[in-house]
Amino acid sequence: MVNSYLFSALALLLVLNSNTTLLCLATPFNINSTNTDQISLLAFKKTITSDPYAILANNWSENVSFCHWIGVTCGIKHQRVISLNISGFDLNGTLSPYLGNLTFLRYLDISFNYFTGNIPSELSHLYRLREIHMGFNSFTGEIPSWFGALPRLELLILRNNTFSGGISPYLFNNSKLQTISLSANQLTGSIPYALFNVYSIRDIRIAYNSLSGRLPSDMCNNLPNLKALSLSGNQLEGQIPPNIYKCRDIEILSLSVNHFNGKIPSEIGSLSMLRELYLGSNDFKGGVPAELGNLSRLELLNIPNASLTGPIPKQIGNCTSLEGLYLNDNYLTGPLPPNIFNISSLSILYLLNNKLSGSLPVDICSQNLVWLSLRDNMFHGEIPSNLCRCSKLQGLDLSSNKLSGALPREIGNMTTLQYLYLRNNALSGYIPPGIGRLNNLFGIDLAKNQLSGLIPPTIGNLPLLTFLILHSNKLTGKIPSSICNLTSLTYFHLSNNTLEGSIPECLSNLSKSLTVLHLKQNNLNGPIPTTFTKGCLLESLNLNGNKLEGALPQSLVNCERLQVLDIGNNGIQDTFPFWIETLPELRVLVLRSNRFNGTISLSSKTKLPLFPKLQVFDISRNAFSGSLPRAYLESFRGMINAKETRTKMTNWFSYYQETMVFVLKGVELPIERILTAFTTIDLSENKFSGSILQSIGNLNSLRYLNLSHNNLTGNIPLSLGNVTALESLDLSSNKLVGQIPWQLTRLTSLSKLNLSKNYFVGQIPQSGGQFPTFDNSSYMENSGLCGFPLTKKCKVDKSVQASIPFLPQEGDDDSDILDGFTWQVVLLGYGCGFIFGSIIGCFIFRYERIKRILGFFWGVHHKRKRSRRGNVVRRRS
Repeated sequence: MVNSYLFSALALLLVLNSNTTLLCLATPFNINSTNTDQISLLAFKKTITSDPYAILANNWSENVSFCHWIGVTCGIKHQRVISLNISGFDLNGTLSPYLGNLTFLRYLDISFNYFTGNIPSELSHLYRLREIHMGFNSFTGEIPSWFGALPRLELLILRNNTFSGGISPYLFNNSKLQTISLSANQLTGSIPYALFNVYSIRDIRIAYNSLSGRLPSDMCNNLPNLKALSLSGNQLEGQIPPNIYKCRDIEILSLSVNHFNGKIPSEIGSLSMLRELYLGSNDFKGGVPAELGNLSRLELLNIPNASLTGPIPKQIGNCTSLEGLYLNDNYLTGPLPPNIFNISSLSILYLLNNKLSGSLPVDICSQNLVWLSLRDNMFHGEIPSNLCRCSKLQGLDLSSNKLSGALPREIGNMTTLQYLYLRNNALSGYIPPGIGRLNNLFGIDLAKNQLSGLIPPTIGNLPLLTFLILHSNKLTGKIPSSICNLTSLTYFHLSNNTLEGSIPECLSNLSKSLTVLHLKQNNLNGPIPTTFTKGCLLESLNLNGNKLEGALPQSLVNCERLQVLDIGNNGIQDTFPFWIETLPELRVLVLRSNRFNGTISLSSKTKLPLFPKLQVFDISRNAFSGSLPRAYLESFRGMINAKETRTKMTNWFSYYQETMVFVLKGVELPIERILTAFTTIDLSENKFSGSILQSIGNLNSLRYLNLSHNNLTGNIPLSLGNVTALESLDLSSNKLVGQIPWQLTRLTSLSKLNLSKNYFVGQIPQSGGQFPTFDNSSYMENSGLCGFPLTKKCKVDKSVQASIPFLPQEGDDDSDILDGFTWQVVLLGYGCGFIFGSIIGCFIFRYERIKRILGFFWGVHHKRKRSRRGNVVRRRS
């Protein structure tokens, strides 16, 4: 006995004073004493690599009885550790095998930490364990099968780790197991049949793994105590077994996000204890079983995105305990059963994105209804005024239907309302002033209707309003200055109305909250607000299509998050805003159809990258002059190797939905969606001169290029054939010369081409690509062109081919010397030569004396040559 105590003391001393001792004690202790528990806990503490709150560092001390350590509970009789709960301490490290010495342990909870590695097999010695909580860590490897050998284990929670491999059938050898949770791991293979033979099991949760296969047809034969079955988020297939009705006590059934097919078993309607049913995101056939109406205790019915067809059974109205009904994103048809709104407990009704039709029920309100979403259906008629009696309604979404008539005046009584979405209907009339009483409103979206009249100034009374979307209506009058009271406003969209007057100057004072300001396509006049302060959060400013005047305010340089600046189609009179070139996030710059002038080819004074993310550069229809902006065209990184990605889903530009317009052959073509990889350069209808830069060929992700209606000269650069993403190219109405480079045939994505009204010569390339698909209009008014699709055939004439002028491109050494050497000079030389030669020819043939003179001249010439040769010979001799 004395030796035993001495050995324990020596071991404790070694653990506390040596970092290398633990390496020598690889085998867990088997000494049945309280010292063993303390030594094991201290050994476990040694394996902790991070203790951010210093809980173990400050509390687990040998100076205090381990039974008083935080997270440790000891039994009264033996003073041995019976519970270890260190959940949520954010500990890093691995599990020490010495925990296997805590042989009195009944409860182990190490969840919500950052433990890694495998679970040591020494824990299989803890035969008294009843509950194991190891969820929300980073354990790896396979789930140990020896868990099934712990005779008293009732609860095993291993969810939210990175366990992999299959599930061993030996895991279910335990006859007392009641709860098993293996969700959110990386488990594969099929579900062991042994699981469905654990008579004691009450709760099975193995959701969100990669399990496959089918459920056994007799799955519920031996599960009389089952309360919850969660297998969502796997790859299970086949039909849901009708045998499900034998799980009579089941309360939660979750089989969503799998590949189940066939019909939803009507036998589910006999599960009288069922409270929650999740079957969404599967591939079912048929509709919602009417038998589900028998589930009087059902609180949540969730079957979205499951390919359901047919009507909503009116029997659903018999589910008197129902709180949430989610049947969205299916193909359901027919009317909305009115008796659903007799369910007093109903708080959430999601039926969006179906094909439901008919008018809305008159008594559409349920006394506890909080969210009502019927968006993207085919409901018609007026909005029932009874809806305004929903005293608890927080969210109303009736968007994208065929609703008509006026907004109910009583809408101002819905004081709990937070979100009002009625966009894309045929609503008419005015916006009720009572809307200004809805003090809890966060968002209003009434876009794409036929609303008319003034914007009620009472909207400025809504202190929590974060977005106000009224675009695409028939609203008139001025923008009320009370809008400037909305200090929480982040999204303000009034485009496509007939608003007039000036933009309130105070709107720029909201730039510390406002991220989107869209007022395009109205009749607004006057200057753009000038006081965009430092700290401006504006990401998109779209004022296109108004009557705005003055200069572009330089205070916009304070909006460092700005991604979209569109002031096109106004009367802005200014020079190019060079100060905007360093905005780090700018992606869209549209200055088209204004009164900008001057050159933009000046060298930049900044050392920062110029337009580092720009993808849309449209300065067309202005009066810019000089050569093309070399510094910018060589700096557009956003047009080089651009990819369609969504890596930053929080990036507002990923959801940018504004319409862009580009012009081809005089026709404006709208683009409804600007993708994150959309790129365009439009410099058309200005006064640019000089040649097209070779460096433009580096913009290999450019999709649309329009340089038409300028004074550009020289040849098409061969490097343009490197812009492989190009879909539209317009170089028309310039003074370009030479042949069309065959390299353009490499542009396999090119669908629109306009080279008309230039001075191109030679044969139109036909070696491949899209060129054979273009018609005459792509080449008209180029008298020197020939070949398909033109009717003019090409003649093979080497002298003519040799006479085709090839001018050096911009950047060549002689470009300055030959800058004026164009087709006019060539034509003048040929003309003068032809006239002079004709005159001399006529003179020779008309006067015979010329022959004698020439004969005499050549004769004398030959005689002199012969006499000279003779003299030379005599002298040598």
